[in-house]
Amino acid sequence: MTEIIAVARLFDGENWLDNVELEITQGQILHIRPAQGPVRAGILAPGFIDLQVNGGGGVLFNNAPSINTLQTMMQAHSQFGSTAMLPTLITDNLQVMQQSANVIAQAIQDGVPGIIGVHFEGPHLAVPKKGVHPEQHIRELSDAELAIYLRTDLGIRLLTVAPENVSPAQIRLLTDAGVKVWLGHSNAEAKVVQQALAAGACGFTHLYNAMSPLTSREPGMVGVALTDAHSWCGLILDGLHMHPLAAKLALLAKPKGKAIIVTDAMSPVGTTDTEFAFFSGKVIREGNKLTNEAGALAGSVLDMAAAVRYAVTELAVCAEEALRMASLYPAEALGIAQQRGRLLPGFAADAVLLNDDWSVQDCWIAGQSRFDKTPN
Repeated sequence: MTEIIAVARLFDGENWLDNVELEITQGQILHIRPAQGPVRAGILAPGFIDLQVNGGGGVLFNNAPSINTLQTMMQAHSQFGSTAMLPTLITDNLQVMQQSANVIAQAIQDGVPGIIGVHFEGPHLAVPKKGVHPEQHIRELSDAELAIYLRTDLGIRLLTVAPENVSPAQIRLLTDAGVKVWLGHSNAEAKVVQQALAAGACGFTHLYNAMSPLTSREPGMVGVALTDAHSWCGLILDGLHMHPLAAKLALLAKPKGKAIIVTDAMSPVGTTDTEFAFFSGKVIREGNKLTNEAGALAGSVLDMAAAVRYAVTELAVCAEEALRMASLYPAEALGIAQQRGRLLPGFAADAVLLNDDWSVQDCWIAGQSRFDKTPN
């Protein structure tokens, strides 16, 4: 079956086109050509790809690892332009990790729309920089966890580790097996971080947050992240996780293409929920801020469209670059830039229709509309 999406303006990841239509078949873009009829107002852009999604739609992946949870999360985030995500499991016990891996494998096998892999954020972290991760579950890498990470049925595998607690040899073993190793929740000195990068680590999880800071005589993880030309950095652009000047510094320091928008979203995204259970405690929402009962930041209620808007309006990032930070650059970081991140013939028909204020009017995953907010 062939689908047609006709729009007034299209950004394909590199170029702008006016009054064009996409012909879609079997979930892929077949042709892009001048529109043959009426067009929809707004900007059609590549669908957003989020590397760090803990929850959404009122559910948290840790609390209920199931296909239904993944579908609920994806539906919640697709309202805000996300067309692909890595459901993220926060530090937890081995049983929950195994159950989550099984669910991800089932989702990949069944082709659940938008689920392209998994992000294990922990449990091999540093206690001094644990944030809200439960200390009782933080532990060294053992054969039991390694067996999960080495599975080949999980799609894209991303693992956040603290390099002072995971050796360069272990990082090399993981990266040789195709795991994307990112660094975070760490108090490591710069030289330890550099050794991890040399072993194959390729990114930094939520830059600045829960990592050793840049100082004059010890650059820390932040200093290495900002000065390493080859690694990616995830940025939570909600105005809470980093000061606008810190965000601007990251964008100035990192080469083009190496700064990526992520949400670190928790369960309230897409809902009016004001609190939710989190391990033995709870997380409370006040406006757009989530904190645990001790007052520490606990993820976000950020969505990708709001982060793109923040990049443009608060950080003076040009529209094209902000859109690439949410689509093309994440695709490059995950090694899927030949299938996603652009709107070109042969690519997945994953797209988002945006208004001038960056609100989402429609969203397509593999050519199928997830909803339509266009007024009748």
